[in-house]
Amino acid sequence: MRLSIVITTYNSPDWLEKVVWGFAHQTHRDFELVIADDGSGPETARRIEQLRRETGLDILHVWQEDDGFQKTRILNKAIRAARTDYLLFTDGDCVPRNDYVEVHVRHAAPKRFLSGGYFKLPMATSKAITREDIASGRAFDPSWLRDHGVPLTRGLLKLAVRGPWVRLLNAITPARASWNGHNASGWKADILAVNGYDERMQWGGLDRELGERLENHGVRGQQLRYSAVCVHLDHPRGYKSPDIVAFNREIRRIVLTQRRTWTEHGLVPGARPTAHPA
Repeated sequence: MRLSIVITTYNSPDWLEKVVWGFAHQTHRDFELVIADDGSGPETARRIEQLRRETGLDILHVWQEDDGFQKTRILNKAIRAARTDYLLFTDGDCVPRNDYVEVHVRHAAPKRFLSGGYFKLPMATSKAITREDIASGRAFDPSWLRDHGVPLTRGLLKLAVRGPWVRLLNAITPARASWNGHNASGWKADILAVNGYDERMQWGGLDRELGERLENHGVRGQQLRYSAVCVHLDHPRGYKSPDIVAFNREIRRIVLTQRRTWTEHGLVPGARPTAHPA
């Protein structure tokens, strides 16, 4: 199956490069990369062109002018630009393990979206990871990570478990199978049916809100947090705001209590179009 992988980025070309090299070493290679660029400067465009040449990957660069944190807006532009029927979403700070795409493809099914996992790295480890570490798989090895500054935590299980343990932990984890910006996939037709991302929303729950509308539409999430795994590179978060988080929380409350499936602030402005009679 061919799919589109949507990667969000903003002025972080070094981190984006590590992510793209992660996709260059996937076991499943039938995909296009759609880089959803929320207003980065020229260095990001130059780096993308360099990566296109060096990796041989099919890379589409979708850019918009810098207008503050407008992730939902650029994501909707990337959805429009994607040229396949199945979309996998991640961020430009999440380096995928080599089986990441394969796992999503294997579990794709009608009326389902997939919810993967990630493991957060400290800044020193994030900087230390090289292209060679990604290609060899060292960057996802718990022992190597421990030797490079990662403390021993329960989260390392996501990278350590294999075989039947993966299925068991996916089944018993108390974490909900939510739509996560760092690691989620679904059918483009389902995303279009709920009108994509709500462009009123900035940082704080914007991805989960889309997943909640998908669930209201009858698309169920499947938990893959121990099988579809990426490592999350550290970075500052200057765009966080308590007021915006509260605003987003209210949007999500209305979506959940009123069982809404459509946003009037998404791919198509306004109310859901009325189907023409046959």
